Amino acid sequence: MGKKKSNSVTARSGRFAGGPAAEANAFTNSVKFDTRLAHHDIAGSIAHARMLHHVGLLKKREMEAIVDGLETIGGEIAEGRFEWRSELEDVHMNIETALTERVPAGAKLHTGRSRNDQVALDTRMWLREEICELANELHDLQHALIELGEANRKVLIPGYTHLQRAQPVYLAHHLLAYVEMFERDYERLLDCLVRVNVCPLGSGAIAGSTLPLDREFVARELGFVDAHEEPMVTQNSMDAVADRDFVVEFCSLAALIAMHQSRLCEDLVLWSSAEFGFVTIGDAYTTGSSLMPQKKNPDICELTRGKTGRVVGNLVSLLTTLKGLPLTYNSDMQEDKERLFDTVDTVRATVNILAAMLRDTEVNTRTCAKAVKDPNLLATDLVDWLVLAGMPFRKAHHVVGKIVAVAEAKKKRIDQLSPRELSAIDKKLTKDALSVFDLKTAMKRRTAIGAPGDAQVDRRLTYWRKFLEH
Repeated sequence: MGKKKSNSVTARSGRFAGGPAAEANAFTNSVKFDTRLAHHDIAGSIAHARMLHHVGLLKKREMEAIVDGLETIGGEIAEGRFEWRSELEDVHMNIETALTERVPAGAKLHTGRSRNDQVALDTRMWLREEICELANELHDLQHALIELGEANRKVLIPGYTHLQRAQPVYLAHHLLAYVEMFERDYERLLDCLVRVNVCPLGSGAIAGSTLPLDREFVARELGFVDAHEEPMVTQNSMDAVADRDFVVEFCSLAALIAMHQSRLCEDLVLWSSAEFGFVTIGDAYTTGSSLMPQKKNPDICELTRGKTGRVVGNLVSLLTTLKGLPLTYNSDMQEDKERLFDTVDTVRATVNILAAMLRDTEVNTRTCAKAVKDPNLLATDLVDWLVLAGMPFRKAHHVVGKIVAVAEAKKKRIDQLSPRELSAIDKKLTKDALSVFDLKTAMKRRTAIGAPGDAQVDRRLTYWRKFLEH
């Protein structure tokens, strides 16, 4: 018996006398990484089939057979039963070939489309979902920061500039700084989503099609609509298939998210060290040493910090790949997938693990209290006291600098200098000047919007709690 003739088609059919060399196929095929687009490829193909029927290019029974076949293939992929064939180059040809081998009408599915607009569609649909998931996960990370701040609302720590003790702040205020950063990241994600959520299908390989395609029908089917439910479609066929700005934009803001996480992790690495001792990270999120039995290493923080370089590297790689490409599609653009996928995987993983780690982090209140008792942290408050007493700021700054120098020379804390020692430096320094070194009073005096005073910190904790719950 002869072999059954296959109805499968490939991108090389007709034009080429034979198949590609094995090593050429291994070098060019993307099926090893783009299979994660399969769900979206099938959804896009179903919408395309329905549109072809809508405009009269597919009979109803043909469209229904194609949809049934695609749904069956989708189920097999979800269950891990689908056989991916590397010789078919990519996720698109694998699915279309499997469909055509099972459903004769499948040979009509590619009518009016190219893999160029198909992959642009799949990538946009995949990224659209990932952005929504990441946005929710960012809010959970913000929740974790707020929970830690609320649980330690009255804990004060030294704030730092140049990694030198500067002024006292509430730990909650420090943590809320990261909540603010991540909210800007969240807003950037939603803004990016607007530009991701535009349908390129129907642009063909470069110049659209002479067939009566209804691009807005497909856009509606796939949820490419604006806030008013109006379809969002690309307006230039060349730009539609050449555009990877939406990938670069996402990777750019992902690099910002990674950078913010890295800064948070650097704080936690410092705070968990013996030299600071402000926090203790739970055993479940730390590691030991293969040699030194006493070690407890903040590996989650360090790896998150390290992965930031990876995310930034992906962004630079994308920009470098795209910078010299003429319009429209070039195979160089295939390189965007692994960079995009890795960025999404890395940032989502770090956002989630950091939220979990923060919920298993304990604040060492006694150590924090000891550190914040340093009266030098309130030297600027003494400058402010002199300003309120009528002294020009620059002179007040100079006078307090002299106080610090005298205290160091006498090996005293500045709040331990006597009224006589203070007045010897400047006559305006009465004994009342020492009142500025009452820490609780000092924090209550910080009443400006955005300051780390009691009322302001309470107000922002309440704001963020309510904001994130809605």
